[in-house]
Amino acid sequence: MISWISVCVCVCVLSVLLCVSLVAAFVDELDDSFMETRGADDIWLIKFYAPWCTFCKQLDPVWHQIGSELKSLGSPVNVGKSDATANTGLAKEFKVRGYPSILMLKKGVKYNYSGPRTKDGIMDFAHRVGGPLVRTLTSLQLFQHAMNSRDVMFVYVGATSQLKGNYTSAAEQLIVHTYFFSAARDILPKAVSLPSLPAVVVFKDGTFFTYNEEHDGDLKSWINRERFPNYFKIDSYTLYAMGESGKLVVLALVEERNLCEESLRYKSLVEKVAADHREIYSRSFYFGFMEGGDYISGLVMAEVIVPSFVVVNLSNDGYFLPTGAVETEHHLMDFLNGVLDGSIQCQGGNGVVQRARRFVYETKVTLMSVFSQAPLLGCFLVGFPLAMATVFCYLCRKARSTISDDDDDDVAPSAPPLQSYKKLTDKKSE
Repeated sequence: MISWISVCVCVCVLSVLLCVSLVAAFVDELDDSFMETRGADDIWLIKFYAPWCTFCKQLDPVWHQIGSELKSLGSPVNVGKSDATANTGLAKEFKVRGYPSILMLKKGVKYNYSGPRTKDGIMDFAHRVGGPLVRTLTSLQLFQHAMNSRDVMFVYVGATSQLKGNYTSAAEQLIVHTYFFSAARDILPKAVSLPSLPAVVVFKDGTFFTYNEEHDGDLKSWINRERFPNYFKIDSYTLYAMGESGKLVVLALVEERNLCEESLRYKSLVEKVAADHREIYSRSFYFGFMEGGDYISGLVMAEVIVPSFVVVNLSNDGYFLPTGAVETEHHLMDFLNGVLDGSIQCQGGNGVVQRARRFVYETKVTLMSVFSQAPLLGCFLVGFPLAMATVFCYLCRKARSTISDDDDDDVAPSAPPLQSYKKLTDKKSE
């Protein structure tokens, strides 16, 4: 009986080890020789990590799943990882600043990934950047499928032109954020009316908008501004990315679950203003809601009341708060108009003083969290530096006292004793 149990245990252990080895085989460990040995047309998805990094360790099983799945789908994307602390040359080549750092290398061009560290987010990034810059839609069915599978979609319509060249150039830089498509005019639904061809069209929020150079300015800047829905649920990663667009973000801060009646009213109020007054505010604002107030609390350096309204400027870490109660649509519009005309003052910012204050605030919040969850660890984190500082001050004080005593000993013998001085005086007087 015991022998059969032993055999079963051994078989299970071997099966697990075999599965682990097979999964690990889809992720290559890269070193400093990678840039010389890689193929010129190879596409690589790379994770830079540090052995001591907790987030890197949490991402590791997800990373191996990604490698296995991409290989099984026949993707041209190779998956690798590199210890940035050991392979410093490779980390310097890719300008790694933090861990884990995820990027893609495609035909010599490096694309950084800044989205959530989830399998779905990274897989979407790999499919998007690893595929063609501009994907051709050849049928109405493909167009409808693309429309149904994403919130925002950019489409170039027409023959080869200078506009298409600008569109492709913008895609080279913004492919990390969104998909780019092209289609013939007869592929689009008949309800899509275009004033002229060629044209660049964005489909979102159940409608479409055509790029106008005179009205919208630079094509790349327009795409960067329009790559988000006008109103949607916003998380910390998305909010950070919105800072690159130059727009302000109007947020209704609500509970993470079990929304109260007031939170539902705040959400619907922001959504209504976003939809009904798009022509007035879409060039200056994004609209959305965020669950929980922790991220915004770190920005304003105070506990944020939920539910509430706030307008955030991610380009300089500034924020605007209503000066009074926001009960109606007109109240919210007055608040937004005050932000635009400057009558409501921007608070916060990323100046030296604000950065120092934010560092102190974040340190305080972190320590409070540690004390609440692990009091002993909190006492150690606070007490150990204080104890070291106390010991250091004591040793410095003691060293100074010792030096002072030594100086006194050196000076005393050089001065003549008082009695000798008197005898010498008496001899002179005789």
